[in-house]
Amino acid sequence: MTGEVLLHHRITVRFSDCDPLGHVNNATYLTYLEEARIILWRQQLGSWARQAAETGPRGEGFILARAEVDFRSQVRDGDELEVRLALGSFGRTSATYEYEIVDRPSGRIVCAAKTVQVWIDYDTGRPTPITEETKEKLRRPV
Repeated sequence: MTGEVLLHHRITVRFSDCDPLGHVNNATYLTYLEEARIILWRQQLGSWARQAAETGPRGEGFILARAEVDFRSQVRDGDELEVRLALGSFGRTSATYEYEIVDRPSGRIVCAAKTVQVWIDYDTGRPTPITEETKEKLRRPV
């Protein structure tokens, strides 16, 4: 990872995370990454997105545009993991995040990933520039 780690998030692998071969299903890793991002954004931005049931404008926030995952080692039910999340870079309307998912007892990296999120106006569905104020908040470790 090139950036400073902003969040360390612990996860215990659940039985339901695993496929019939007994290891974590590849799609589940995306859920682990999303869980870490949401925790980070809630701490950095507060209520970073309004619930759809609310009335009025929904404001701005991120949507996932791209995900890239490199699987390095199997993980099984009951394993203790840590998701390390770092901010890679900003574009005009996007942010790139980098991740390592690490087996906590051994320290071995089981997965490395990168995602690109686009900042949009939820009401128009169109990308919008990320303000400097928001970028400052997104750079803060929690």
